Amino acid sequence: MVKQDFETLAEFRYRLRKFLRFSEEATQRHGITPLQYQLLLQIKGYPGRAHASIAELAERLQSKHHGVVALVTRCEELGLVRRKPSQQDLRQVEVHLTAAGERSIGRLACVHSDELRQMAAMLRGLGDLQPDAEAIE
Repeated sequence: MVKQDFETLAEFRYRLRKFLRFSEEATQRHGITPLQYQLLLQIKGYPGRAHASIAELAERLQSKHHGVVALVTRCEELGLVRRKPSQQDLRQVEVHLTAAGERSIGRLACVHSDELRQMAAMLRGLGDLQPDAEAIE
């Protein structure tokens, strides 16, 4: 890798961190934590359906099962989600957004999409990194 590759990586990490900081501040201004926002987003954005299981959410959030259970409980107490037994597998619980959760994720998604469009334009401007065969070995 050459100096420019390191500059590109550093710029990407800087921009990513700026976006994450923006997201943290935006969610807190809207009265929820960044992790609660991530949970709502993963439920709303789960492929092919409008709910997700605890195990699926744990995978999507890259968290432990018991941590996601606690997060769902906190969101349930805030009226953002509700649990429902799965009709396909009674051992599983589906997590659904409530009307309040839908409103919350809708507002925050709009705020985030504007910021993400700006970040996408910057990412398109970053050069391609060339792998260094010696560094890989």
